[in-house]
This record gives sequence, structure tokens and C-alpha cells, in this order.
Amino acid sequence: MSAKSMMLEVTDLKVHFPVTKGLFQRRVADIKAVDGVSFTLQRGETLGLVGESGCGKTTTGRAILQAIKPTHGGVKYWDQEMERYVDLTTLTSEELRRMRKQIQVIFQDPYGSLNPRMTCGDIVGEPLQIHGLAKGNALEEKVEELLTLVGIHPYMASRYPHEFSGGQRQRIGIARALASSPSFIVCDEPISALDVSIQAQIINLLEELQDQFGLTYLFIAHDLAVVRHISDRIAVMYLGKMMELAGHTELYERPLHPYTKALLSAIPVPDPRVEAKRERIILQGDVPSPMNPPSGCVFHTRCPAAAGRCRTETPTWRDMGTPQAPHFVACHLA
Repeated sequence: MSAKSMMLEVTDLKVHFPVTKGLFQRRVADIKAVDGVSFTLQRGETLGLVGESGCGKTTTGRAILQAIKPTHGGVKYWDQEMERYVDLTTLTSEELRRMRKQIQVIFQDPYGSLNPRMTCGDIVGEPLQIHGLAKGNALEEKVEELLTLVGIHPYMASRYPHEFSGGQRQRIGIARALASSPSFIVCDEPISALDVSIQAQIINLLEELQDQFGLTYLFIAHDLAVVRHISDRIAVMYLGKMMELAGHTELYERPLHPYTKALLSAIPVPDPRVEAKRERIILQGDVPSPMNPPSGCVFHTRCPAAAGRCRTETPTWRDMGTPQAPHFVACHLA
């Protein structure tokens, strides 16, 4: 792996939210939303980040963007303008403002992420104005070009968000993210609020844009079938920790962690004969509270294969794959 091919390196990322009590807001505990996540992301790659609701996927994405300040850890990013790596966690607000051109986000909710008082054209043009990239006629032309790129006719630029469907609104959100010509985009469950028929269109659009502009994606989702389609590698999270990370084919054909196996067993197969023979893994109990996570392996309270050391000893993050196809897992029994 050459250094310049690496776009992003996240090291031991932690986000702990304080829990306070009483008149003087005394800190009594921490909610460990993200607790020691590490991974790298190559230029032009899509990394899928999956897990059930509340596992820390979105918080990880926002901590990388510095929308939430991490409690601990580093986020090393290749700054294309300066041609060097910078740690986003150490930057001042002014330095982060400059970096926003290169790092963008597509939000989950196309209904709540667009300002209802701004027209479609103003929403897409706002990043261009903020970063001083275009004004006047050049701004109008760039907005028309971006709208056309995502499949919205330029004559709709004067319309307001409530006049568009959910899929169209998400296309506007994608156009806004592309406005500053970024190299890295965090896609925070961009299709989960859309109809199934529209989901495929948005996924295809994201793939076309990636090929056209060489974009790098962190794709956060909970639909494993969608993640397999768009991702080069997939990372599985549970209760703020990384459970497994491998190439998409490797992860689906040879899952090593019991939690990954349980998630994959829940994906329906269209062939009824295959579906009838398949073994479903039903996890017992509920997800523990991130304010008081279990000792040892955080998954041991629901793991069907948990042994004695799983309850007391935290599993190490180790590579069980090959040099050509790394396969990382945090499990004593893998």
C-alpha cells in the first residue's frame, strides 16, 4: 500500500458523551458511542460501514467530519491542496473551513437536510459562494451543470424543496455535496428514507459520479444487500467497536465473527428452496447500554459461541486474511 494512495487513516477513534446529574451537572458516566475504531480508506475506494441502529456508525462519520469533536484518536487525511497528510482533529476552525471543500457529506433525511426557505438553485450554489468558487453568471452556470449532473432539469432551480419528491431532494443533496469538487464524501445512510425503486437509482448515480470524478466514499448503511453492491470493503460495527473488516466478497462468503454471521443470515434469498434450507441465527436479548458496555468482548452477552475468556478478555484486532486480501476480525474464536 503506497502512502499517497491512502486517502484517510482513522486511528483509535473514540467519542464519549458525558452524562451529568444534579444542579451542578456533575459528570457521573460516559456514553461510549464510538470506542476505539481504526481503519484506512484508499483513494477512489468505497468502504461500507454497517451495523444495527445505535452501534455508532453515524457518530463515526460525524467524528471524521469533525462535526462532533472526538474524545480521543486521530483522523489523518491527505490534503490535496497542501499535498501532505493533516490530522483533522488538530486543525483550527479556520483550517477546518478550508478543508470543507475537500470533505463533504450526504445526509440520511432528504426532507430535513434541505432549507425549506431556499430554492433548489440557492441550496446547490451556497457552497460555491461560501468558498468563493463562483459568482454571478459563472455561479448560475455551475448550478445548472450540477443539477444536470444529478438528473434534475435546470428549469427546476427556482423551486423550493417541498415541490420535489424524496428521490429528487436526495439528488439535490448530492449536487450540493459535489459543488465544491470534493475528493471524499461521507454518505450517511443516503437511501434509507427512500422507496426501494428510487434506492437503486441513487446507488447507480453515486457509482457513476465516483467513476467520473474519482470520489472516495464512506458509505454508512444497515442494508447489507445494498452495501455489498456498492462497497469495495465492508466494516461491521457493534456497540461502538469494530467487529470485522474485509473485502465485500470475502466478508459475505467467509464471515469470521459471530455477529457478522448473524447479520448475513438475516438477508433474504430470492430462491425459496435455498431459503428453506438456510439456517437463521436469532440473537438472544437486547443490545447492552453504551453507558455500561459488557466487559471483555462487548458482543459476548448475545453471542451463541461465547466462551469463558470472551467475558473477561477484550479480543485483539487481528488480520486473518492474506497480504493480498486482508481480513481483520476482533474475536477470540475466529
